[in-house]
Amino acid sequence: MTAQLHIVGQRRSSAGRVLRYAVASVLALIFLIPFYAMVKTALSTNDEIYSQDFVFWPSDPQWQRIPELFADPRYRDALMNSAIMAVVSTSLSILIASLAGYALVRIPNRAAKPMFTLVIVVLLVPATTAFVPNFIIVASLGWIGTLQGLIVPGLFSAFNVFLFRQFYVNFPREIEEAAYIDGAGFFRTFFRVVFPNTLPFASALTVLGLIGSWNAFLWPLVVAGDGQNAMTVQIYLSSFLTAQTFDYGGLFMAATMSLIPVLLVFFVLQRYLVAGIAATGLKG
Repeated sequence: MTAQLHIVGQRRSSAGRVLRYAVASVLALIFLIPFYAMVKTALSTNDEIYSQDFVFWPSDPQWQRIPELFADPRYRDALMNSAIMAVVSTSLSILIASLAGYALVRIPNRAAKPMFTLVIVVLLVPATTAFVPNFIIVASLGWIGTLQGLIVPGLFSAFNVFLFRQFYVNFPREIEEAAYIDGAGFFRTFFRVVFPNTLPFASALTVLGLIGSWNAFLWPLVVAGDGQNAMTVQIYLSSFLTAQTFDYGGLFMAATMSLIPVLLVFFVLQRYLVAGIAATGLKG
């Protein structure tokens, strides 16, 4: 009897596993439909794009749009600017937030609780309310049309400070005390002992930061101005749609090529996303 129940349980477990994989596969296909439509449009001719008849794949793929795209110096500059902005702003934002979160938890200070309350208040304030003050400051510093104008205003993230603070609350003090016994101060303990143990969690925030910086549009649109010294990929994509022309083929090809770096970052660091957010101790 026990053996029969065990076999029935195994069959139910296998059936449940198959059902889960089937549902996951269907959902994956649904989520991939936009990517398929983007790549298909990027390779379609103008007649196929505007045609009312559905075609699964272009009869004459326009692969020449790829070298034509990279032959444009504006696109190469936009890729470089977006990469610099994403990497620099994300790395510095993670560093600043980790230092702030560690200071709020470990360094004895009467202002720690008021500062943490201020961080919570900043989280409750819509980010758009700081748009005009940030622009006034950037303009007064002469940073319009420069990379520092794109990067500096976004270096402080109250969300990242809050998450790092939650992470360090649960961080074992015994590891730090061993460093203090060896004569290390706060900074040495942080960089030699604490921060290396936060790399999986920091990697999760890095993924979110890189994607957010790469996809930013409104702030770069205002700060970049008319020049291309600070033009990002998203601003370059908008140049395909004007009042006179609509180059959908070139737009979707540029969007497809610009999506590849984000996908690479996501696939490399995706395993840290769930584990990193779970490490904060937050409950859903």
